[in-house]
Amino acid sequence: MGRRRWRGAAPHKPGLSVMTPATAQHTAPQFALVDVNNFYVSCERVFQPKLEGVPMVVLSNNDGCAVARSGEVKALGVKMGTPWFKMKDLAAQHGIQAFSSNYTLYGDMSNRVVSILRDFAQDIEVYSIDESFLRVESVVRHYGGGVAMGQLMRERIRQWTGLPVCAGLGPTKTLAKLANHLAKKNPEFNGVCDLHALSKPERLQWMSKTDVGEVWGVGRRIAQRLQAMGVHTVLDLRRQSPKHMQAQFGVVMERTCNELRGVSCLELEDVAPPKQQIMTSRSFGTPVITLTELREAVASYVAKAAEKLRQQGSVAAAIQVFVQTNRFKASDPQYNAGWLVPLMDPSSDTLALTRAAIVGLELIYKPGYQYKKAGVMLTMLSSQTAKQETLFDDPTARARSARLMAALDTLNRTYGRNTLRTGVCGTEERWGMKSENRSGSFTTRWDELPETK
Repeated sequence: MGRRRWRGAAPHKPGLSVMTPATAQHTAPQFALVDVNNFYVSCERVFQPKLEGVPMVVLSNNDGCAVARSGEVKALGVKMGTPWFKMKDLAAQHGIQAFSSNYTLYGDMSNRVVSILRDFAQDIEVYSIDESFLRVESVVRHYGGGVAMGQLMRERIRQWTGLPVCAGLGPTKTLAKLANHLAKKNPEFNGVCDLHALSKPERLQWMSKTDVGEVWGVGRRIAQRLQAMGVHTVLDLRRQSPKHMQAQFGVVMERTCNELRGVSCLELEDVAPPKQQIMTSRSFGTPVITLTELREAVASYVAKAAEKLRQQGSVAAAIQVFVQTNRFKASDPQYNAGWLVPLMDPSSDTLALTRAAIVGLELIYKPGYQYKKAGVMLTMLSSQTAKQETLFDDPTARARSARLMAALDTLNRTYGRNTLRTGVCGTEERWGMKSENRSGSFTTRWDELPETK
């Protein structure tokens, strides 16, 4: 899922005072990062306790490769992204269970965790589906310190959702991320690491034992460059001159070095910035041959992209559509093509965007190929409120479109995605993704509620 962020005030609790702006400005910031352990795997285990201790993986779209691995599978040396077909012999040998991705379940469980965390802090940034940053300096002392607060978070989330989490606390977001890593990898922290609770020699010792590649924002290539410079650990990077690092790697690395020194450079992102492009694409569960099926798929992707476009209050001035065959089947004829369709009137109307996408699809479609993937990308985005009117604008039609799209979004939010959709989407996703081992929508569908026997 893409990043989602909430901002909310913690409900009033007896005896819990909130720091005023006048006092907060004299208090050093303190961040917490709460991360659900093996999130997808843990969600599956909550509703199927028999899977505890069983080696298991959750697979990507079309059951392609491992996107989540249990601790038992990690211990077998299986890497993230390993194709499932390459794991089948190992799976048979060790009894590895494979599940299709169940994003409905994962999204709902993520929301439940966030709602619990909002009881602890005034400011929260949902960094990803399984990670959230919190600003806690104004409340941490009321819980008896960072370790006590982190343990209470863990206990409440475990009790109310069944999910295991780890918490890391530090004076900067980068150090909170590092503390979370230490809490997760070292049992002596019991799931919570508060760098404030460690002495300076202890903090430096842990940094000296942690690979530089574990620093937030240091990817594999940057880590290799750093190691070539003799920077092998977090402590090595902390000791570098921020200005020297800026000259070598850019301003982001300079901020990282300062953050490792305890200088907060990164604030919580309360609101996600509007996306400059919105893309929706999927691989097909089975090869698609006909133009009719491609139309259905592309129209469905447009509907999802247009909904996201309206959510951020934007309009698109162009839409690109593309198709491609399976490049892994070299023996089959190969064909990849795309087409950009400009819109005379920038829009967020699903109907207008669908018409444009279908025009582009019909221009690039060629019979005789087995198509494996298709997608659309909305581009040249701008704010709905800053839209430039034209001589041929029809205010009545524009208002009618806005009402129709609002009704469409409301119905689909209330009764579930695709409750109402355009006719060109078809009634059956014959081209849909393969998900042969998907678990139930245990928290969002009455007919799939878990049953006890």
